[in-house]
Amino acid sequence: MSFRNERSVDPATGVRTGRPRDRLREVEILACVLELLGEVGYDALTFEAVARRARASKATLYRRWETKRDMVVAAVKAGPASGNSADAVDTGSLRGDLMALCQRLDTTMRSADATMSLMLLQAGLEDPDLCRHIEEVTGPTGAKLPASVMSAAIGRGELPAGAQPFPYEEIAGSVLLLRRLNGLPAGPEYLAHLVDTILIPALRASVRPEPPLPAIFS
Repeated sequence: MSFRNERSVDPATGVRTGRPRDRLREVEILACVLELLGEVGYDALTFEAVARRARASKATLYRRWETKRDMVVAAVKAGPASGNSADAVDTGSLRGDLMALCQRLDTTMRSADATMSLMLLQAGLEDPDLCRHIEEVTGPTGAKLPASVMSAAIGRGELPAGAQPFPYEEIAGSVLLLRRLNGLPAGPEYLAHLVDTILIPALRASVRPEPPLPAIFS
């Protein structure tokens, strides 16, 4: 049996394609990936464990995803980030952009198991490129502050030249995850308070002469 066509990649999903796939089966496998991510974390997640949980062969998984990172990104794309838009966030103002990013991040977190959300964010510490790959495949998730948002805000005079994304990336994901884990709401009124009284002032004060500090979820 030849698999020569199975290594092409669907640009919309990041999943290798070729001969027709059983999409329902793929959804089941990706659901198992998310379950295990919540149970054991990213570092301990393996192809072997996913294969056992999904009652599939490792060959079945490797035909779809070359690496664990690819598999996790596909699971996030199909699951909690399935409603994301690939379009850049650009509302015309820094406040609007931050509100949109925080809303997107909160929606993504609340569409997944709380423990899985924690493990996924922690995974960014274990694999620094993971967040970048997720952002590339799913579009802006709100976990990171896009460079385009920063440059636009500086260009409009809303932020000083040299402002850093550190405050947003250190604070937004942390507080929204904490509210998610404790069953607390994060509606428009709360997000407006977060943006107006914490995030924007912190970003305006973030100009530093020394190299920027690494944020938790960067």
